[in-house]
Formats: sequence, structure tokens, C-alpha cells
Amino acid sequence: MDAKLARIVQFFASYPIHRHKREPWQVLIATLLSHRTKDEVTHVAADRLFKRFSSIDELATADVTEIAELIKPVGFYRVKAVKIKAIAEILKNKYNGEVPCDIDELLKLPGVGRKTANCVIAFGFEQPSLPVDTHVHRISNRLGIVHTSRPEETETQLKCLIPKEYWIKLNPAMVHFGKSICRPIRPLCETCKLRDVCDYGQQNI
Repeated sequence: MDAKLARIVQFFASYPIHRHKREPWQVLIATLLSHRTKDEVTHVAADRLFKRFSSIDELATADVTEIAELIKPVGFYRVKAVKIKAIAEILKNKYNGEVPCDIDELLKLPGVGRKTANCVIAFGFEQPSLPVDTHVHRISNRLGIVHTSRPEETETQLKCLIPKEYWIKLNPAMVHFGKSICRPIRPLCETCKLRDVCDYGQQNI
């Protein structure tokens, strides 16, 4: 890594964050719930769902209407309820109730994209993986680490640039940083500790 990238990586590697520990299947379902939904709403809905159904087997036999009521008011909760039920049935019938620790297999599940699959690997199995959401994509481009137009491209480039031991920490650190400092609109560049190595920050002095 060059000096700029090393500085940025170390900043996020030491960023103070706390993640709620969940089982792989819970990470999968919670991440699915989080799509287009605020974190605080997602956490409450996920906890309510997992309190009612404590395993994939239980969730596979659940009524879709009950799932929908439990996860309400997450965005598109009725559509997500159908997908959650379908995922649970597939995991029960095809994978013996276990979540596969494999990106390609996870991507076969209904409603699961690369970010969700990477979240399961990273936060469910605690294996090196790099989920790229809108925050990671935006911040990486603003800093000038990458110059990409799509999250998938950002993921590919970041994995080439950053050593594996930092991958898991990068997403939650950047998400928090993206909500508090490097916001989508009116980022707080004047208080940002990375401004001196940030392409966007230097252009907006």
C-alpha cells in the first residue's frame, strides 16, 4: 500500500465500532431487512422476528402473514416476508438448515445480492469478506482510493488494494463514518480527520 492508502486503512481499522453478534442465518435475514430501511427500524424488527422464531427450521414453517407483521414497518415488508420464508425453506431443504459459507451459493438465494452475501461471510462466519454498500462506495470514491461507478466495481478494486485482514472492519467503520462525517449531502469536511488525504475534501477547502 502507498502512504495515503495505508493512512486511510489504519484510520478505519482503529475506528471505534460495535456490532451486535448474530448467527449466520440471523445476519442473512437482518441484512435482507435492512435494504432501504433505517438501521434503528431494522434492529427492532429483526430482534422481534428472532425472538419469535429461533431457527431456520422454525422460520421455514412460519406463516408469511405473521412474518410480515413481525418485520413491519421495514421497507417493502410484505415482499421481504415472502423472500424470508422462501430463503428459510431453501436453507432447510437444500442445506440442512445451515447457511452456506460461500458467496456463489448465497447469491442463489432469493433477494440476496453481493452486499448481503458478503455481510453473511464477514459478520456471520467472521471470514474475510468486504461488503460494499452505498457508504463504502461513496467514501472510497471521495477519498480517491478508487474511481468507480458501481459498488461491484468498488468491491473488486478494494479487494485488490487492501489486505484481507482489514476487510471485515472496513464496512462497519465506513458506514458509521458515512453517517456521522462523510454524509451523502453536506459532508462535514471541516472536521474530517482524513481531509488532507481526501480528493473530495481537498477540492472543497
